[in-house]
Amino acid sequence: MSAPHTLHTVIEVATRERDEALRALAQARHEQHQALLQMSQLQGYTAESQQRWSARAGSGVSVALLHAQQNLMSKLEHAVQFQQGVLQRLAQSVQRHEHAVLESERKLASLKKYQQRRHEAWQRQQQRQEQKANDEMAATQHRQHSQHSPWRPTP
Repeated sequence: MSAPHTLHTVIEVATRERDEALRALAQARHEQHQALLQMSQLQGYTAESQQRWSARAGSGVSVALLHAQQNLMSKLEHAVQFQQGVLQRLAQSVQRHEHAVLESERKLASLKKYQQRRHEAWQRQQQRQEQKANDEMAATQHRQHSQHSPWRPTP
């Protein structure tokens, strides 16, 4: 087994993919936050407009003013409904990006674990080869020592 030329390039690519997935998730969450702020502003403006209308309607209003108020409230209601659709799409986008992040992190962790296992297997093989070399060297020294030993009996 050759030295584990780690899956360095593959892991780098997977890391970049994970980082890009995280950036995309952050962007999606930012867009969702901005859309929530817009929804809050629309709802606040709608409530404020209704309060002003209630205060004004008590003193009597013209038909034209009533028609303008109804038109305004209709447009605000349409804008709120549109924004709800935007929020729904953004929530789905955030969910997709969260899933992509989890998948990319899972892939990266799997690659790193595989690399670690390959490295450990390589280390074990290196240790076995080193032990074998040491055993062979010891056996060779023992043979050489026993052949040159003055205590060896003569035949």
